[in-house]
Amino acid sequence: MATRQERLDAFPNEAERPPGQLYELLCEDHVGTYLIPFLCRWTGDAWQGVEKEQPIDARVVGWRRRVIRTGRQQGDER
Repeated sequence: MATRQERLDAFPNEAERPPGQLYELLCEDHVGTYLIPFLCRWTGDAWQGVEKEQPIDARVVGWRRRVIRTGRQQGDER
């Protein structure tokens, strides 16, 4: 099982969070860290689930852009 620090290290928390980009979120509660099971985006004020378009009601401790198999990052418009 991965340690808390190993999980945090896997989510580099890029300083830039351009609205519209898709991210995986690492959250934390009194039990430990967990990955939100759906993609999210930064709205400029809060994290929001892509499909439900509702704010994430969790303590977000890390985020990363999801990488797809081609090596491009998901959400890139190239």
